[in-house]
Amino acid sequence: MRIRDFVTIICIALTVNINAIAVNDTIIIRSDTSADIITANLDSLVNSWYVKMALADNPDLLSDDSNGIMFTDSVYKERLGRINTIIRLPYGSIIRNHIHVYTVKKRELFSSIMGLKDYYFPMIENIFDSYGIPVELKYMAIIESALNPNAVSRVGATGLWQFMYSTGRSYGLTVNSIVDERRDPVKATHAAARYMKDLYAIYKDWILVIAAYNCGPGNVNKAIRRSGNKKDYWEIYYRLPRETRGYIPGFVAAMYAVNYYDLHKIKPLPLNFPVATDTIMINNDIHLDQISEVMKIPAGELRALNPQYRTGLVPGSAKPQALTLPVSHLGDFIDLNDTIRGYKSDVYLTNSIRLVDPSRSTYVPADVKGKTKLIYKVKEGDNLGFISEWYRVSLSDLRYWNNIYRNTIRIGQNLAIYVDPAKAGQYGGINEMSFAEKQAMIGKSAPVSVQPIASLLQNQTDGDYITHTVRYGDTIWDIVKMYDNVTISDILSLNGISDPQKIQVGQKLKIKKKS
Repeated sequence: MRIRDFVTIICIALTVNINAIAVNDTIIIRSDTSADIITANLDSLVNSWYVKMALADNPDLLSDDSNGIMFTDSVYKERLGRINTIIRLPYGSIIRNHIHVYTVKKRELFSSIMGLKDYYFPMIENIFDSYGIPVELKYMAIIESALNPNAVSRVGATGLWQFMYSTGRSYGLTVNSIVDERRDPVKATHAAARYMKDLYAIYKDWILVIAAYNCGPGNVNKAIRRSGNKKDYWEIYYRLPRETRGYIPGFVAAMYAVNYYDLHKIKPLPLNFPVATDTIMINNDIHLDQISEVMKIPAGELRALNPQYRTGLVPGSAKPQALTLPVSHLGDFIDLNDTIRGYKSDVYLTNSIRLVDPSRSTYVPADVKGKTKLIYKVKEGDNLGFISEWYRVSLSDLRYWNNIYRNTIRIGQNLAIYVDPAKAGQYGGINEMSFAEKQAMIGKSAPVSVQPIASLLQNQTDGDYITHTVRYGDTIWDIVKMYDNVTISDILSLNGISDPQKIQVGQKLKIKKKS
């Protein structure tokens, strides 16, 4: 079977089953259920550079005429019991169905994951071990992205660990139109480990940590409350979002499939992935295409090893940036560094870094293509929450489109907002409305005194600490997102809080300043 024919078959399957599209190496998934997302992630690997190269050399690698091997429930249960893990692995019909996704329905594509895991799993294991995180949680990366650092979900979650913009920024990842560290496997894995550690400080249960990672602690907390304060995943199962109900079964199934793939006659796809790589810090601007052309390294390989550089530019002059290269090329790169930076510099490095003004920028995020771009000018009394309600967009999308960290905006700032073209006329006049008119449009009245978001936080600075006054609706998670480089465990330990769900309105919390 030719590669073109194989990809055509995959595309037909996608239109029938899961509705996912690929933009270059970026996969935008539009599925709703966990099983569909797992299927979409597996299909997305066809667009991974190393998989494409493997198929170009041998297009029959993924062809598999067998229907897969199924076993009895007792066999699956016994095998799961033999896996060494501190995480309790349940078994049931839902888990069996997820196992069949990997070992039967998508067995030929699961072989791609088996080809990638030798590159990604050792790195994940080392990082998780350094944080005291169970290394078994590495299987979450299969559920999240199928080990594809360029994966993008239908709601904009990005990278190996599928971070949303706000969460990624909260855990120290740089996200802008040049660099997106959510796609950096190493930095994103460090951020994921810190996030999981904070979640464990809340739940003291790794299964609930996995669930909260998928749908957010707010949804898990609601499920716990609505279930009479029960803190067992299976007791709150039907209170969780539909996708999360399938997430734990998907996790168990991924662990099973990786450990027992050979018993299902699945062969790892032989990928030419350089398992031996090294990282060098770059202090000047350089473009991946410069490196490719001078050193004769395929441009696709360089981008696959450095997916965080969205345009190919490594902006080292702004701050030192990490460049990953095969170990075999590292010495030559050091010797040729000046030659590489001088090669076609007028093409690759002229005006390489620009400040993005949304009103003039031609940059369009991949997940808003087809939508109409509007510009809103921030006015006295506005905050991001109000603006997101007026335009009927999510707060996280609004931050992502405008590279906003936390909730800080300034009067006169231009915000880019992407809306359905059919509603562009409806929203086009918002910029000229009074505050009362905008509130009336969404069925709300204007408060007697409208204050900017900074004053709503009711914070006071005192020496090495900021005092945060808890407002109605605040959770520890909400508060963490308001401050730079602060974690849940930081706030809990500093304020002597044992139960993060028992903070009260008016309570004063000390937040340590970070230098």
